[in-house]
Amino acid sequence: MKIFINLDTENQKSVQTKEQIIKLAESLKIEIASDVHECDILFSIGGDGTFLKTARLSSQKPILGINTGTLGYLTEINPQDVEKALKDIINDNYYIEDRMMLEGEIIRTTGEVIGIPESLNEIAISKNIFGVVRFDAIINGKLINSYTADGILVCTPTGSTAYNLSCSGPIVDPTAEIITLTPIAPHTIINRSIIISDNSEVELKITEIRRNTQCYVLYDGQEIEVFNGDTIKVRKSDKVTKIIKLEDRSFIDTIRENIS
Repeated sequence: MKIFINLDTENQKSVQTKEQIIKLAESLKIEIASDVHECDILFSIGGDGTFLKTARLSSQKPILGINTGTLGYLTEINPQDVEKALKDIINDNYYIEDRMMLEGEIIRTTGEVIGIPESLNEIAISKNIFGVVRFDAIINGKLINSYTADGILVCTPTGSTAYNLSCSGPIVDPTAEIITLTPIAPHTIINRSIIISDNSEVELKITEIRRNTQCYVLYDGQEIEVFNGDTIKVRKSDKVTKIIKLEDRSFIDTIRENIS
Protein backbone atom coordinates (compact mmCIF):
# COMPACT_ATOMS: atom_id res chain seq x y z
CA MET A 1 0.00 0.00 0.00
CA LYS A 2 1.17 3.49 -0.84
CA ILE A 3 0.04 6.66 0.89
CA PHE A 4 0.54 10.29 -0.07
CA ILE A 5 0.69 12.93 2.67
CA ASN A 6 -0.66 16.44 2.18
CA LEU A 7 -0.33 18.78 5.13
CA ASP A 8 -0.53 22.31 6.46
CA THR A 9 3.19 23.08 6.46
CA GLU A 10 2.65 26.21 8.56
CA ASN A 11 1.29 24.16 11.45
CA GLN A 12 4.00 22.62 13.63
CA LYS A 13 1.63 19.95 14.92
CA SER A 14 0.97 18.90 11.30
CA VAL A 15 4.69 18.64 10.60
CA GLN A 16 5.21 16.53 13.73
CA THR A 17 2.30 14.29 12.79
CA LYS A 18 3.78 13.71 9.33
CA GLU A 19 7.09 12.67 10.91
CA GLN A 20 5.17 10.29 13.18
CA ILE A 21 3.38 8.73 10.20
CA ILE A 22 6.62 8.26 8.26
CA LYS A 23 8.17 6.35 11.19
CA LEU A 24 5.08 4.21 11.69
CA ALA A 25 4.78 3.53 7.96
CA GLU A 26 8.31 2.18 7.86
CA SER A 27 7.62 -0.26 10.69
CA LEU A 28 4.32 -1.34 9.09
CA LYS A 29 5.85 -1.69 5.62
CA ILE A 30 3.70 1.08 4.16
CA GLU A 31 5.28 3.05 1.33
CA ILE A 32 5.17 6.85 1.28
CA ALA A 33 4.51 8.05 -2.29
CA SER A 34 6.15 11.26 -3.50
CA ASP A 35 3.64 11.59 -6.35
CA VAL A 36 -0.09 11.79 -5.60
CA HIS A 37 -0.86 9.86 -8.79
CA GLU A 38 1.07 6.83 -7.50
CA CYS A 39 -0.70 6.46 -4.15
CA ASP A 40 -3.63 4.34 -3.03
CA ILE A 41 -4.74 6.59 -0.17
CA LEU A 42 -4.18 10.25 0.71
CA PHE A 43 -3.57 11.49 4.24
CA SER A 44 -4.65 15.08 4.92
CA ILE A 45 -2.99 16.59 8.00
CA GLY A 46 -4.42 19.92 9.12
CA GLY A 47 -7.86 21.43 9.36
CA ASP A 48 -10.79 21.54 6.98
CA GLY A 49 -8.97 23.96 4.65
CA THR A 50 -6.17 21.46 4.18
CA PHE A 51 -8.72 18.72 3.58
CA LEU A 52 -10.35 20.76 0.80
CA LYS A 53 -6.97 21.17 -0.89
CA THR A 54 -6.36 17.44 -0.56
CA ALA A 55 -9.75 16.72 -2.12
CA ARG A 56 -8.72 18.73 -5.19
CA LEU A 57 -5.57 16.60 -5.46
CA SER A 58 -7.19 13.26 -4.83
CA SER A 59 -8.53 12.21 -8.26
CA GLN A 60 -11.29 10.40 -6.34
CA LYS A 61 -8.84 8.34 -4.29
CA PRO A 62 -9.79 7.81 -0.62
CA ILE A 63 -8.72 10.45 1.90
CA LEU A 64 -8.09 10.09 5.63
CA GLY A 65 -8.30 13.41 7.45
CA ILE A 66 -6.15 13.96 10.55
CA ASN A 67 -7.20 17.00 12.54
CA THR A 68 -4.49 19.41 13.69
CA GLY A 69 -6.70 22.44 13.07
CA THR A 70 -9.73 23.74 14.96
CA LEU A 71 -13.21 22.29 14.37
CA GLY A 72 -12.30 19.58 11.89
CA TYR A 73 -15.72 18.69 10.47
CA LEU A 74 -14.07 16.89 7.54
CA THR A 75 -11.30 15.14 9.43
CA GLU A 76 -11.75 11.68 10.91
CA ILE A 77 -9.10 11.26 13.62
CA ASN A 78 -6.71 13.13 15.90
CA PRO A 79 -2.88 12.70 15.79
CA GLN A 80 -2.82 10.38 18.80
CA ASP A 81 -4.95 7.89 16.85
CA VAL A 82 -2.61 7.61 13.85
CA GLU A 83 -1.06 4.24 14.72
CA LYS A 84 -4.43 2.57 15.23
CA ALA A 85 -5.71 4.15 12.01
CA LEU A 86 -2.81 2.79 9.96
CA LYS A 87 -3.36 -0.70 11.35
CA ASP A 88 -7.10 -0.49 10.67
CA ILE A 89 -6.42 0.53 7.07
CA ILE A 90 -3.95 -2.34 6.57
CA ASN A 91 -6.58 -4.73 7.91
CA ASP A 92 -9.36 -3.22 5.76
CA ASN A 93 -11.16 -2.19 8.92
CA TYR A 94 -12.73 0.93 7.45
CA TYR A 95 -15.39 2.06 5.01
CA ILE A 96 -15.56 4.83 2.43
CA GLU A 97 -18.19 7.56 2.36
CA ASP A 98 -18.80 9.25 -1.01
CA ARG A 99 -19.40 12.98 -0.80
CA MET A 100 -21.10 14.97 -3.53
CA MET A 101 -19.16 17.74 -5.32
CA LEU A 102 -20.14 20.71 -7.49
CA GLU A 103 -18.64 22.06 -10.71
CA GLY A 104 -19.51 24.77 -13.19
CA GLU A 105 -18.35 27.51 -15.50
CA ILE A 106 -18.27 31.26 -15.86
CA ILE A 107 -19.64 32.60 -19.14
CA ARG A 108 -18.28 36.06 -19.97
CA THR A 109 -20.23 38.60 -22.00
CA THR A 110 -17.62 38.04 -24.74
CA GLY A 111 -18.61 34.36 -24.92
CA GLU A 112 -15.44 33.18 -23.18
CA VAL A 113 -16.07 30.19 -20.93
CA ILE A 114 -13.96 29.59 -17.82
CA GLY A 115 -14.33 26.26 -16.06
CA ILE A 116 -14.89 26.12 -12.29
CA PRO A 117 -13.12 23.05 -10.84
CA GLU A 118 -14.84 20.45 -8.69
CA SER A 119 -15.63 21.76 -5.21
CA LEU A 120 -16.45 19.78 -2.09
CA ASN A 121 -17.98 22.57 0.01
CA GLU A 122 -19.40 25.29 -2.21
CA ILE A 123 -19.24 27.50 -5.26
CA ALA A 124 -20.17 31.05 -4.38
CA ILE A 125 -20.17 34.62 -5.54
CA SER A 126 -18.87 37.13 -3.04
CA LYS A 127 -17.70 40.73 -3.10
CA ASN A 128 -14.95 42.77 -1.47
CA ILE A 129 -15.68 45.16 1.40
CA PHE A 130 -17.30 47.88 -0.73
CA GLY A 131 -20.84 48.09 -2.10
CA VAL A 132 -23.21 45.31 -3.08
CA VAL A 133 -23.83 43.00 -6.02
CA ARG A 134 -27.09 42.57 -7.90
CA PHE A 135 -27.75 39.22 -9.52
CA ASP A 136 -30.52 36.93 -10.69
CA ALA A 137 -30.75 33.39 -9.36
CA ILE A 138 -32.15 31.03 -11.99
CA ILE A 139 -32.89 27.35 -11.40
CA ASN A 140 -33.43 25.05 -14.37
CA GLY A 141 -34.08 28.05 -16.58
CA LYS A 142 -36.62 29.70 -14.27
CA LEU A 143 -35.95 32.90 -12.30
CA ILE A 144 -36.37 32.24 -8.60
CA ASN A 145 -35.26 35.62 -7.22
CA SER A 146 -33.29 38.79 -7.94
CA TYR A 147 -30.93 39.64 -5.11
CA THR A 148 -29.08 42.69 -3.89
CA ALA A 149 -26.54 41.18 -1.49
CA ASP A 150 -22.93 40.53 -0.60
CA GLY A 151 -23.21 37.32 -2.62
CA ILE A 152 -24.70 33.83 -2.51
CA LEU A 153 -23.53 30.30 -1.69
CA VAL A 154 -24.34 27.24 -3.76
CA CYS A 155 -23.26 24.46 -1.45
CA THR A 156 -23.17 20.71 -1.07
CA PRO A 157 -24.41 18.89 2.02
CA THR A 158 -20.77 18.64 3.14
CA GLY A 159 -20.48 22.43 2.81
CA SER A 160 -23.49 23.04 5.02
CA THR A 161 -21.23 23.25 8.10
CA ALA A 162 -18.78 25.66 6.43
CA TYR A 163 -19.50 29.20 5.15
CA ASN A 164 -23.18 28.25 4.85
CA LEU A 165 -23.43 27.73 8.60
CA SER A 166 -22.06 31.20 9.37
CA CYS A 167 -24.69 32.65 7.00
CA SER A 168 -27.49 30.93 8.98
CA GLY A 169 -27.98 28.24 6.35
CA PRO A 170 -29.32 24.80 7.27
CA ILE A 171 -27.17 21.97 8.59
CA VAL A 172 -27.51 19.03 6.20
CA ASP A 173 -26.57 15.37 6.52
CA PRO A 174 -23.37 15.18 4.41
CA THR A 175 -24.52 12.02 2.62
CA ALA A 176 -27.70 13.69 1.34
CA GLU A 177 -28.10 14.48 -2.37
CA ILE A 178 -29.30 18.08 -2.46
CA ILE A 179 -27.99 21.55 -3.28
CA THR A 180 -28.51 24.52 -0.95
CA LEU A 181 -28.60 28.19 -2.00
CA THR A 182 -27.90 30.61 0.84
CA PRO A 183 -27.73 34.39 0.23
CA ILE A 184 -24.95 36.34 1.94
CA ALA A 185 -26.27 39.43 3.77
CA PRO A 186 -29.18 40.04 1.36
CA HIS A 187 -30.84 43.48 1.38
CA THR A 188 -34.29 42.02 1.85
CA ILE A 189 -36.61 40.92 4.63
CA ILE A 190 -36.77 37.42 3.14
CA ASN A 191 -33.30 35.94 3.51
CA ARG A 192 -33.97 32.21 3.71
CA SER A 193 -31.96 29.43 2.10
CA ILE A 194 -33.46 27.48 -0.77
CA ILE A 195 -32.94 23.70 -1.02
CA ILE A 196 -33.18 22.09 -4.45
CA SER A 197 -32.65 18.64 -5.92
CA ASP A 198 -29.16 17.54 -6.87
CA ASN A 199 -30.06 17.28 -10.57
CA SER A 200 -30.79 21.01 -10.77
CA GLU A 201 -28.66 23.53 -12.64
CA VAL A 202 -28.16 26.91 -10.97
CA GLU A 203 -27.43 30.07 -12.97
CA LEU A 204 -26.29 33.26 -11.27
CA LYS A 205 -26.43 36.19 -13.68
CA ILE A 206 -24.67 39.32 -12.43
CA THR A 207 -26.73 42.36 -13.34
CA GLU A 208 -24.86 45.11 -11.47
CA ILE A 209 -21.61 45.48 -9.58
CA ARG A 210 -21.43 48.85 -7.87
CA ARG A 211 -18.53 51.22 -8.43
CA ASN A 212 -15.41 50.39 -6.37
CA THR A 213 -16.81 46.90 -5.79
CA GLN A 214 -15.04 43.75 -6.92
CA CYS A 215 -16.86 40.44 -7.21
CA TYR A 216 -15.47 36.92 -7.26
CA VAL A 217 -16.51 33.36 -7.82
CA LEU A 218 -15.16 31.32 -4.90
CA TYR A 219 -14.76 27.57 -5.29
CA ASP A 220 -13.79 26.13 -1.91
CA GLY A 221 -12.11 29.46 -1.16
CA GLN A 222 -10.20 29.81 -4.45
CA GLU A 223 -11.16 32.92 -6.40
CA ILE A 224 -11.89 34.01 -9.97
CA GLU A 225 -12.96 37.62 -10.56
CA VAL A 226 -16.27 38.16 -12.34
CA PHE A 227 -17.84 41.26 -13.91
CA ASN A 228 -21.15 42.84 -14.93
CA GLY A 229 -23.09 40.57 -17.26
CA ASP A 230 -21.17 37.39 -16.43
CA THR A 231 -23.20 34.24 -15.82
CA ILE A 232 -22.08 31.55 -13.39
CA LYS A 233 -23.51 28.06 -13.92
CA VAL A 234 -23.29 25.46 -11.15
CA ARG A 235 -24.29 21.81 -11.14
CA LYS A 236 -23.54 18.53 -9.42
CA SER A 237 -20.24 17.03 -10.54
CA ASP A 238 -19.84 13.46 -11.75
CA LYS A 239 -16.84 13.27 -9.41
CA VAL A 240 -17.05 12.60 -5.68
CA THR A 241 -14.73 12.95 -2.72
CA LYS A 242 -14.10 9.60 -1.03
CA ILE A 243 -13.63 9.97 2.72
CA ILE A 244 -12.23 7.14 4.84
CA LYS A 245 -14.33 6.48 7.93
CA LEU A 246 -12.80 4.45 10.76
CA GLU A 247 -15.17 5.03 13.63
CA ASP A 248 -18.84 4.31 14.03
CA ARG A 249 -19.49 8.00 14.58
CA SER A 250 -22.60 9.46 13.01
CA PHE A 251 -23.18 12.89 11.52
CA ILE A 252 -25.26 13.71 14.61
CA ASP A 253 -22.31 12.84 16.87
CA THR A 254 -20.06 15.19 14.90
CA ILE A 255 -22.56 18.03 15.10
CA ARG A 256 -23.08 17.54 18.85
CA GLU A 257 -19.34 17.52 19.52
CA ASN A 258 -18.42 20.51 17.32
CA ILE A 259 -21.33 22.91 17.69
CA SER A 260 -22.04 24.55 21.01
